[in-house]
Amino acid sequence: MNKAKLGFWQVLAIVLGSQISSGVFILPTTLAPFGWYAFIGWLVAGCGAIVLALMFSELCKRFPETGGPHIYVQKVFGNLPAFFTGWTYWLISWVSSTVVFAACIGYLRPIMGIDSPLIYFLLQVLLLAAITALNLCSTHLVGSAEFFFTVLKCIPLVALPTLTLKAFNASNVMLAPAHAHHSLYHLISAAVLITFWGFIGLETATAPAGNVHNPTKTIPLALTVGTTFVALLYLFNSIGIMGAVPGTLLATSDAPYVTAAQLVFSGNWHIAIALISSIVCLSTLNAWTLTTGQIAFGLAQAGLFPKLFLRETKTGAPLWGILVSSIGIVPILALLCSKSVHEQVAAIIDISVVCFLLVYAACAAALLMRSRREQKKSLYSSAVAAGSLLFCTWIISQAAWSALGLAILFIASGIPFYIGWHRSAYHTP
Repeated sequence: MNKAKLGFWQVLAIVLGSQISSGVFILPTTLAPFGWYAFIGWLVAGCGAIVLALMFSELCKRFPETGGPHIYVQKVFGNLPAFFTGWTYWLISWVSSTVVFAACIGYLRPIMGIDSPLIYFLLQVLLLAAITALNLCSTHLVGSAEFFFTVLKCIPLVALPTLTLKAFNASNVMLAPAHAHHSLYHLISAAVLITFWGFIGLETATAPAGNVHNPTKTIPLALTVGTTFVALLYLFNSIGIMGAVPGTLLATSDAPYVTAAQLVFSGNWHIAIALISSIVCLSTLNAWTLTTGQIAFGLAQAGLFPKLFLRETKTGAPLWGILVSSIGIVPILALLCSKSVHEQVAAIIDISVVCFLLVYAACAAALLMRSRREQKKSLYSSAVAAGSLLFCTWIISQAAWSALGLAILFIASGIPFYIGWHRSAYHTP
């Protein structure tokens, strides 16, 4: 049957929805101890994200196929690097989404009076089931829902920081004593490592390329416009929130936007902010669930995953890619449900950023190699690829050894799968 294609506005909504997520609502707490260096971190991370968006735009022009990063690596380096790129990308995509589930329900905890870890966990599972059901309907419906969510959430993300600027106090933005002895380089690089979490997902619009109308033009434009807008929005929001809330209070808040609303506005406006914050996270979960399903579908199309993942619903949604990832999220939610929101973020953010950056670095290397092989060599493509590779390498080098070790374990977890199924599939007579 003919499947409706995603247009520019729907793809732009996916780009925005996948990035504007729990990061913008949780990171002010994590960044509060860095004081003014947090703003420098946003600027540097934003510039790096824009370069990466340009890199993915160049790759998508060359390979407009469903799946995303592993497609680019396979076209240039072959099946083995492509498998581990796709495996890591797929695995960390749905593991990272647990942070968004935590933030989505976490913002509702003060309103609903949720104190029981069991109830908190059950609400997360119910939300997971609802998002899974929506994504199983069709990619077109998801894209339409994502556009609605994005329009809804961008309004408060502009309005709230604008209103909080009247309460801006430079003394609220201060460097925590624990960071006072660190060098300028260390402070900025540490802030960039944290802030880049807000841009994770910038590449998601490349995953459903096969379901996008005119993908070689639509996706690059949506990537570039969307990521630039996100970078400016993040910086604006951080200035508004961090300037309105004392740093010591902000550093301990599980819901910084609610805290800011309570300090700046009278009445019960913080309740509305809590609801809107949950909607923002809901939008991201919608986009990421779509992406994880399309990643597995694309891997199967490329011969890197079992054909089981090629099965679609009657409306064209990737059935097993969505179901397996959704089921895999449940035990992680159970393990983390007893922690506070910012503790859950801290538990996953470093490993997630490193894993995603390793995938981005592989894509940058693929573009660099491809540009050199082309008869009509592109200096622009080579420069974008080299800049992306250097940026990824720099941020990865700033991560803790424990995060690097866990990232390697994530990659290595695909070895049994590769040996048990993939290798036999390619070498059995």
